[in-house]
Amino acid sequence: MDKHSDKPGHHLWWLGLMSALLPMLTIHLCWLVSSFQGQLSWCNPYGLNCHSVSATGRYGVAYFIFKGGMIPALVMLTFYWWVNQQWLNRLSLARGNKLMLCGTLASLALLIYTLSLGHAGDAFYLLRRAGVIIYLGLTFIAQLILGAALAKTTKAGKVLLTLSLFTLAVALCSLLLDALPSVDYQSMDDAFEWWLIMLLNLHGLGVVWLWKQHKLKLTLQC
Repeated sequence: MDKHSDKPGHHLWWLGLMSALLPMLTIHLCWLVSSFQGQLSWCNPYGLNCHSVSATGRYGVAYFIFKGGMIPALVMLTFYWWVNQQWLNRLSLARGNKLMLCGTLASLALLIYTLSLGHAGDAFYLLRRAGVIIYLGLTFIAQLILGAALAKTTKAGKVLLTLSLFTLAVALCSLLLDALPSVDYQSMDDAFEWWLIMLLNLHGLGVVWLWKQHKLKLTLQC
């Protein structure tokens, strides 16, 4: 992988763009399809008293759309984190090797979640919960590592780090509201999930913009 290289190669930003957009496109398409088919009632998923991300991919045609979109997405996400690892190594920034580990484990957790979605039973429920929690947690950690490393060299890295800290604040706010007995947290639980996923993918879009600015390319050498 080359940075600011005139050598022929494949630009990587388009792949990063698909890695960030495909999960979001998939869940929103599943929400629309499930709502049109009457499997879910119409509501704003980013508002109160709506549906979880999991509910969008459980029924009818959306069941197949969800799996058909998320499985390629998690493969691309693994490659996305490999590229970021190589990029940090080329910039001589520490902690690059941890990105691939976090990214791979996050993708495996997303695979478990995706395959277990739409199946009944306590075991499948536990797999879904563990899968989504591990995926979100490890993705956040990887983004935090990447933002902190890039913040040492670029202003855009500081913006990414700030976005990660804001995402953490939203997650902590969710936990705080859940702990307050006077708050109807069930009405807002699903909305927090949608917003957290949106913020994580916004971070991905920011990284892709940096890839494009730095003209990252993939080259094959013999």
